[in-house]
Amino acid sequence: MNTPGAINIDGMSKMGEDKDSNTVDYFQFTTATLLNLTPFRAEVGLQMQAIGQLCSTASMTHNLSLCQTLIKKASAAGAKALFLPEATDYIASSPSESISLAQPMHSSPFVLGLRQAAKEASLAINVGIHVPAPDGKKLFNRSCWIDEQGEIKAYYDKLHLFDYGNLKESNSVEKGKKIVPPVETVLGRVGLLICFDLRFPEPSLSLHRQLTQILTYPSAFTVPTGTAHWEVLLRSRAIESQAYVIAAAQVGAHNEKRTSYGHSMVVDPWGKVLLDLTGEGQEPEIGLVDIDLKYWEEIKEKMPLLRRT
Repeated sequence: MNTPGAINIDGMSKMGEDKDSNTVDYFQFTTATLLNLTPFRAEVGLQMQAIGQLCSTASMTHNLSLCQTLIKKASAAGAKALFLPEATDYIASSPSESISLAQPMHSSPFVLGLRQAAKEASLAINVGIHVPAPDGKKLFNRSCWIDEQGEIKAYYDKLHLFDYGNLKESNSVEKGKKIVPPVETVLGRVGLLICFDLRFPEPSLSLHRQLTQILTYPSAFTVPTGTAHWEVLLRSRAIESQAYVIAAAQVGAHNEKRTSYGHSMVVDPWGKVLLDLTGEGQEPEIGLVDIDLKYWEEIKEKMPLLRRT
């Protein structure tokens, strides 16, 4: 697909990558770049989106079934898109199990099942998955955008890995190489980020400079970090980037070693929490929120942060 802002899956852009190192140049976009960008215009009026919350296990078949249930609910409610959590395909009990379960994106039965369901429901889907790294020794933690025709339109590999306490994501995950440009969707211009990226403002500010209208953070926050920081981080990223922030979250006990915080959340460009799904229970659920791009424009017009930076 050659629409502006879309990602060529077969030849990913090097945008955002420092050619001489593994570091990322977050602020490479100049004023001239900005002048050539125009906000993507979705359909006129409010666009309803659904945010999902579930408890993934090590069974991809089971997890796909949960997703299919949420897809049906979102479609029946009239949503244009469904946002699912990080690692929706599976959450394993060990690094070795996680690596062994990872499958290539274009042949994964889980992804193929989602693509088919998206096409049947005419529903775009943002979902967190795992894919093998090229050397086969580790994997990528990936956020994937599937459009309403069931096609993979964009993907992003997590840059900032969560190494805290007993959870060492770097034991099984290879960090991504770049921020990818926002993708134009039925809801607007969407920027793809993941979970622990939330703690770093630079990626969202880079996407802000590309006139991103919606930031996504599919997540699996721990209970202690979620209780302390989840809402304030999401609101901070929304305020400084002047974008809607959508963070679908894992919830409940995945296994004996790991429990997720839940509280899937949507925040508007002014920093107001529009939706907060409770962290109680492990039953899959969705919440519905309208995305208003006219309001996004009003916020940027009244407080033009790009003009001052």
